[in-house]
Amino acid sequence: MHRRSSALESEELGGGQPMVVTSRDVARLAGVSQPTVSRALRDDPRVSAETKVRVREAAQVLGYVPSEAGRALSSGRTRRIGLLLTDLDNQFYSHIIAPAHRELERLGYQLMLHTESADNDTIAERLTANGLDGVILATMTMDSVAPVRLKDRGLPFVYFNRTGSLVDADAAVVDPAPGYREAVATAAEHGHRRVGAVLGPSNTSTAQVRERALTDALREHGIALDESAIRRGVYSAAAGEAGASELLQGPDRPTLLFCGNDVVAYGALNAAHRAGLRVPEDLSIVGFDDLPEASWPIIDLATVGYDIGGMAAAAADLMVRRIEAPDAPLERTRFASAFVARRSLAEAPAS
Repeated sequence: MHRRSSALESEELGGGQPMVVTSRDVARLAGVSQPTVSRALRDDPRVSAETKVRVREAAQVLGYVPSEAGRALSSGRTRRIGLLLTDLDNQFYSHIIAPAHRELERLGYQLMLHTESADNDTIAERLTANGLDGVILATMTMDSVAPVRLKDRGLPFVYFNRTGSLVDADAAVVDPAPGYREAVATAAEHGHRRVGAVLGPSNTSTAQVRERALTDALREHGIALDESAIRRGVYSAAAGEAGASELLQGPDRPTLLFCGNDVVAYGALNAAHRAGLRVPEDLSIVGFDDLPEASWPIIDLATVGYDIGGMAAAAADLMVRRIEAPDAPLERTRFASAFVARRSLAEAPAS
């Protein structure tokens, strides 16, 4: 195609601003209609391959870039996906944004981060008002009303890590049972019998599922986890330190603490230090998630890990599938867990 020296390339509007190239300009240069330009640039199968090439060459010559607003008007989609976080202080969530963004970008969507300090009726209203095609819910509680409100408004969503109990939906979650079985087997080999746990909030699916998996694994080795040896709280280092501090008082303190996640375990490490206990000589600690920081030599935390990045990408993939196939059966993608042995789990101290 010969490059056209025309007013489209040289003409300036008043004030010295170059004329904005539109899809109509591309249509004139390519010798097609304006709707055909839109369809060709969307790779519509109704447009012949020859016409698509001609339109794309014309668009390249003129420097035409379709606007997101125009695409949204023509397709009825903004190609924007929200990621809703309410637990902003939890380091876990900083490690899911990048893989979710990369997967959505690969699929032709944008990731939009949305935050709320608490779950309430306004969350669904704000998400809907932002013109999203769908939402990945990452910090839901079991009793959250947000999924109900989103369903009522017809906005598709998927659960990531945590799930709600009021509305079923696609989900990307982790199965903690394999990792806990390995961790408990290792702990039993190391002679641990007095076990405590600092777990997550009881109104989250992650805390409930992990507690069941942990107690089942301990039971297989004849180890009891008494209610008096359990503390529950939010997934934070402060809650981990507070819960561990309570459990470490008295002569019959646990020789091993299982923590609801790595962030809670960081708090338990602080509690042990404040109590004058050495890890792992006096106390062993096991986390959950295997965050990158857990492998730092200064922490060296034994933990139950899984593919966090892969799970975030899977949630993004499920979201796009739901948008593009709204009537498809619900799908739950489960990621297996595995025990990651590190220095913080060692032989139980002699009685």
